Amino acid sequence: MTDWQVVNGGVTAPRGYRAAGIAAGLKPSGAPDLALILSETDAIAAGVFTTSQVRAACVDYCRRRLNKRASTRAILCNAGQANAGTGKQGVQDAKETAQLLAQELLIDPQDILLASTGVIGQRMKMEAFRAGIPRLVTAASQEGGDAAAQAIITTDLVPKSIALETPIEGRPVRIGGMAKGSGMIHPNMATLLAFVTCDALVSTALWQKMLNRAAQRSFNQITVDGDTSTNDTLIALANGQSRTTAITEMGPEAEKLEAMLTEVCQYLAKAIARDGEGATCLIEVQVSGAPNEQAACQVAKTIVGSSLVKSAIFGRDPNWGRIAAAAGRAGVPFEPERLQIRLGNFLLMDNGQPLPFDRQAANDYLKQVAAESSLEQEGQSMQRRDNPVIIAVDLGDGSGTGKAWGCDLSYDYVKINAEYTT
Repeated sequence: MTDWQVVNGGVTAPRGYRAAGIAAGLKPSGAPDLALILSETDAIAAGVFTTSQVRAACVDYCRRRLNKRASTRAILCNAGQANAGTGKQGVQDAKETAQLLAQELLIDPQDILLASTGVIGQRMKMEAFRAGIPRLVTAASQEGGDAAAQAIITTDLVPKSIALETPIEGRPVRIGGMAKGSGMIHPNMATLLAFVTCDALVSTALWQKMLNRAAQRSFNQITVDGDTSTNDTLIALANGQSRTTAITEMGPEAEKLEAMLTEVCQYLAKAIARDGEGATCLIEVQVSGAPNEQAACQVAKTIVGSSLVKSAIFGRDPNWGRIAAAAGRAGVPFEPERLQIRLGNFLLMDNGQPLPFDRQAANDYLKQVAAESSLEQEGQSMQRRDNPVIIAVDLGDGSGTGKAWGCDLSYDYVKINAEYTT
């Protein structure tokens, strides 16, 4: 289902939202580091969070908030300090940031959700928060989506945002999104922050179910390095400002909205995988012939997360044996004699038998994708081209299909993470 079009604006493209991003002094570099997303009216809120037992204060804060009341007016996000592993004082700091923002917006602190990213074990710089929040509120505007997306990044090379529009009941309905993430990326969820805005009116329970499914098919299908974070947060708002009829159960309109939500999440997820620390190209693994979708996704995630597969892609080596080995250890039973593997247009294995192929041409294919995936200047910002290396695996054992995304493993990944806090 692709009955939508790309529109400008990111998280402020849907009706009734404003956003801002400023440099508050949280990052030593002086780069933008504090972001706000504001709905003009109460918005239904859904969330998906890290499964780690070690969680940032903002994660527990949001979970408690959404358990009590699934609506909100604002999301406040800082970059620079993760506020994870900071004990009781970190909890108090998180609460104070909500109170500071509530005072400026003249709303209840319970109407605010929080997110943080940065170095684990570091408290937030509260003096910078106290001085920055009034400026952040003043800066909020309908044109602030790009600034907000810029303000939440850490080791990312590029900000990540998108907005789509589709007609429902003859009215335009929009979903916008922005995300950050580059390293410490792995399913359940990945190490990322992602925020989605929508102007449709959706029931609380249905919106949460839609977001869960969209996350499972997007952010939970990417990996960079096999590590999951303390701060993973995905929050989606729906404020009803499109003035369409409330969607309370699955049907044609709900399916259209969920398809667009999933597309937004997949776009952001792939952008994160492509921007993996030190990465030179995006990898997309397509699995078919599995017993069901869950099994296909499990095999795809195992292949794209294999350090040996990722290293081979970085070396432009069409070493399909590593792909077969990863598929075999994914925990999904299949008959090896039915296995088929493709790399781009190159058929490497069929019916469990290795096939002759042009190794130099396959090597050139990997080099070409990497070259075409380099950073491009677009206006005043740098953009990544979404042109992945395609690995297609058919297990020959059912109708289940699934995809996963990741990136190659380069020398620079080790360098970036070896020097992260020094």
